[in-house]
Amino acid sequence: MGKNRGKHYDMLSWAIRLEGRALWSENAVCGATVYGESLRKFGGIEYRRWDPSRSKLGAAMMRTKHDKSQLLPKEGTTILYLGAGHGTSISHLHDHLCGTDNDLGGRIVAVDLAPRCLRDLTHLAKTRPGLVPVLGDARKHAAWGILLPKKVDWLFQDVAQSGQVEIFMGACRRFLNIGGLGLLSLKAASERWTGEGEDALFGKVEEQLVENGFTVDECIKLTGYEDNHVLFVTRRVE
Repeated sequence: MGKNRGKHYDMLSWAIRLEGRALWSENAVCGATVYGESLRKFGGIEYRRWDPSRSKLGAAMMRTKHDKSQLLPKEGTTILYLGAGHGTSISHLHDHLCGTDNDLGGRIVAVDLAPRCLRDLTHLAKTRPGLVPVLGDARKHAAWGILLPKKVDWLFQDVAQSGQVEIFMGACRRFLNIGGLGLLSLKAASERWTGEGEDALFGKVEEQLVENGFTVDECIKLTGYEDNHVLFVTRRVE
């Protein structure tokens, strides 16, 4: 993490700023908000408040015990986001990945099954080049996989479908490079419940990931932002 001596903030990337307990991203569309978030200028540059209570990735960055910047993709690259929702996290990722008018050449393939979410994402993409909204099922790679002719180094999944771990592992095998970072947001109640308790359930998910060719760098509990959720920080090794 880049430190700024004598300052009260950290720059997690060129565009992501941690100011005390608040996360901000440099606004790629000056003057515009996406979900009613606040705007603020630092050193004459406009930033958008990244609300971790409305973003699993934002919550994970605030809750991780490791370097927060390691959860971000490399700017200017192509990434895959499964379960893109209405675009809250996507918009902040776009700030970091693409910049104004996509000067950095980044690309976000954002897949969601809900037509309402796709409408919001399509509206967002009009002012944010590099964002590619896709109406699709996270399981059905054949329908949209052509948009990713090359494997990526960063993949995020937050889908409200059953069998989320299997969906995640399948997507990683198809689209994530060996050594690439795969982030899985998992809600306890969304998985098959056997009554053993949340910790045991999340422990079994971690074992399943390891047994199937992933290392698990961290299991981040999102308590306080998204209760009953864990974000698994993994890398594909097979």
